[in-house]
Amino acid sequence: MIVTLIVLCEVGFWVLLAAGLALRYVARKPRLGAAVLLCEPLLEVVLLVVTAIDLKNGAEPGMRHGLAAVYIGFTVGLGHSTIKWVDARVAHRFAGGPPPVKPPKYGMARAAHEWRTAARWTVAAGTAMALLQAAIWYVGGDGDTGSLEAWQQKMLWVIGINLVIAVGYTVWPKQEPRDRVGAGR
Repeated sequence: MIVTLIVLCEVGFWVLLAAGLALRYVARKPRLGAAVLLCEPLLEVVLLVVTAIDLKNGAEPGMRHGLAAVYIGFTVGLGHSTIKWVDARVAHRFAGGPPPVKPPKYGMARAAHEWRTAARWTVAAGTAMALLQAAIWYVGGDGDTGSLEAWQQKMLWVIGINLVIAVGYTVWPKQEPRDRVGAGR
């Protein structure tokens, strides 16, 4: 049931996003569109409550419970930036908005972009780890929490990989090709 609910939450995220943006740009009802977009966090609340109830009813903590925590964490850390990314493209395509701003490609501007990206992923993984730890405490010593702990280790890898990428762009910033330096400015 939890895995099905995760799939339904993901589908619901995109349906609410599409409906909110359609109301905002096609129907020209920006307030109603914003209200629909603000309903998206309710999906995560439902998933969190159902997962807690499942564990309370004696379900053995498993991959599905860890996946639910990870899904919620990633929505917390990356949901807003995903909505902004899609919103900029829909505004440009259907409402005459400006072209979406592309991330910088070179130098310290790119490094700063990578640090912001790493921060979002760190928030996502950190939130997931906190939810996983709460589930471990909730289950207590009575259940096998190994799968939840394994998810926490995976989230540490996510944080580590993103930090390595950001450090790499900081220490070895990508340089603009010589034939492009000064061109297009």
